[in-house]
Amino acid sequence: MVVIRLARGGAKKRPFFNIVATDSRNRRDGRFIERIGFYNPMASGAEVGLRIAADRLAHWQGVGAQLSPTVARLVAQNKPAA
Repeated sequence: MVVIRLARGGAKKRPFFNIVATDSRNRRDGRFIERIGFYNPMASGAEVGLRIAADRLAHWQGVGAQLSPTVARLVAQNKPAA
């Protein structure tokens, strides 16, 4: 099953997450099919904290991909702003 979830990157104590479409059997930071966006929880000032390619997200959901609970929460919070 394809799942859309966060893959952690960044330095120690400075997290940065890529939002990726991947097979559910792959490791969290392992192989992925496509990078859909990113989430930067440490963003401040003019930095962008969340960017999701809405067309690619809709495509993957259309072919049956499931959102992880965290990604679903981020998408729901970002919906009014988009």
